[in-house]
Amino acid sequence: MDLKDIKAIIDLMKKNSITEFELERQDSKLRLKRGVNGGPSPAPVEEPPPPIAPPQLAGMVAPPPPALAPVSTPGEIEIKSPMIGTFYRAPSPESASYVEVGAEVNPDTVVCIIEAMKVMNEIKAEVKGAITQVLVENAKPVEFGQPLFKVRPS
Repeated sequence: MDLKDIKAIIDLMKKNSITEFELERQDSKLRLKRGVNGGPSPAPVEEPPPPIAPPQLAGMVAPPPPALAPVSTPGEIEIKSPMIGTFYRAPSPESASYVEVGAEVNPDTVVCIIEAMKVMNEIKAEVKGAITQVLVENAKPVEFGQPLFKVRPS
């Protein structure tokens, strides 16, 4: 792989907001990671639009606004996908899952694998706590930043 190829990969990472890229071939391995000021890039946050107040008409009562579904339980942390790929809960189809609901994890605990471009990438919890939810089915595609697990920190 030459410098021109690496620069093209970096440009694609910037255009698609990818923070990590890893490519492994028989004779070489390339791993790129980018962040803001040396730290990890913040995940984009979508905020719901402000509610629009219905016009008040004389003698009429406006219906109450619809309730918003809770995003997550307060205090829970989401483990998000650092890349686009296929989510696997276990190292092989015959093996047990890395973690189940209720499992205690620490920052170095491998919680799943994401396959991207035929490369198996181990995803670590990066937090200490207990798994409260598994949000993705095994062998399903995931997007960058998609929540994979919820963790109650300890």
